Amino acid sequence: MNLAYDLNRNVHRITLYNTVAADQQHVSVRPRLYLHLDMNCFYAQVEQVSYGLFGLPIIVGGWRKEDGTARGIVATSSYEARKLGIKTAMSAFEATQICPYIVFMQVHYEKYQAISKDIRTILERYSPDVEGYSMDEFFLDITFLLRRPRAEIEALAMRLKNEVYESTGLICSVGISYSKTYAKLASDLQKPNGLTCVFDENDARHKLYPLPLKEVWGIGSRRFVKLQSRGLQTIGDAIDRGSGPFRELFGEYFGKMLFETVTGQDRAKVSDTSLHTPKEISYMHTFSDWSDDPLAIEGEISKAVSQLCYRMRGYKRKATKYAGYIRFQDVDWKGISFVFNTPGETNLDDYVLGGCLEIAMPLLHKFLQEGHKIRGIGLHTIALTEGMQLNLFFREDEKISGLYQAIDHINNKFGLETILPAAKQHDVKGKTHFFER
Repeated sequence: MNLAYDLNRNVHRITLYNTVAADQQHVSVRPRLYLHLDMNCFYAQVEQVSYGLFGLPIIVGGWRKEDGTARGIVATSSYEARKLGIKTAMSAFEATQICPYIVFMQVHYEKYQAISKDIRTILERYSPDVEGYSMDEFFLDITFLLRRPRAEIEALAMRLKNEVYESTGLICSVGISYSKTYAKLASDLQKPNGLTCVFDENDARHKLYPLPLKEVWGIGSRRFVKLQSRGLQTIGDAIDRGSGPFRELFGEYFGKMLFETVTGQDRAKVSDTSLHTPKEISYMHTFSDWSDDPLAIEGEISKAVSQLCYRMRGYKRKATKYAGYIRFQDVDWKGISFVFNTPGETNLDDYVLGGCLEIAMPLLHKFLQEGHKIRGIGLHTIALTEGMQLNLFFREDEKISGLYQAIDHINNKFGLETILPAAKQHDVKGKTHFFER
């Protein structure tokens, strides 16, 4: 992997399933101690500090048109806004109906990234093993403190929190536990600016066992519904019933691993996820406003392909098969999925864009003729490879390959939008491109 590539730009890592995947766990079963730090409402906090907006309800992501109409989607909001009922992914218009005087701020990625690096520098003074789980979340392996008194461990956590605040002006919440999963759950219990320690089973019984299973890594809404059908609502329910229902519902192997995660038995590593190569690379963008302009939507597809291919080149991966999604602005928010291929293994925009547009544009014109308006697009790879397979019928043009190497070099050095393909000049107008993946 070329570390000069900014592979986390416009990416919010939801999970790597570090507590489930076997290759992300320690082989030994010796006890460990983890610390999870969560920068509460990170984007919103940074904007409050930057512009002296303390105490004001703000949202990051929305914007107002010239006539004052709110557009876009809430990327995140301050605690003052959350207390009013304003939530992430809510439309900015709906947010203004709740709070007409809400303050709109735009995402400033470079600023957040710089502050995130400063926070990591602080954390590395407290542990040699730090994992940047996302821009605003970090894990530390603090097993070296395992046998220390509780008060000493809590004092170290308070020093860390105070140093982050003194350096950045930002508050954070910290959770400490014998399981990486439990440390993350603990950090959520006393937001904002909290500290929760779960050192043993007695602590877990009082603080974590009452939590719903959907709060645990790897359990989304569908899995939670399945668990509910077996009478399992909370972590405590799972512990009481044992691993049987998990193995029956999710298979012998994955069910067992998921049960271990839920019950705090995982042996997850704290690892440098910047070196993690994903099994799939994806991009999703929700437009600030709906659109029926095929040229603008084609420009957005070009952006999606460019982002996807840039990240593939950064990971030194290629693909021949891709999937796309076009989302409608309809009452039920339905959309259509499609699959397309390239002539062979590639990570170059020209080949991927050609294959994508050949399938996507006829569909797009059909939907627009039917009266649909488009609200968003998505793309993802299928079956990434290391690009070593020989193909007798396809070989990337060396001039095109060299061109993208030069473009990447310049963009990595001077900024990712220093050189843009011409097609990317067309887009759906607006300011909320924060959901790019």
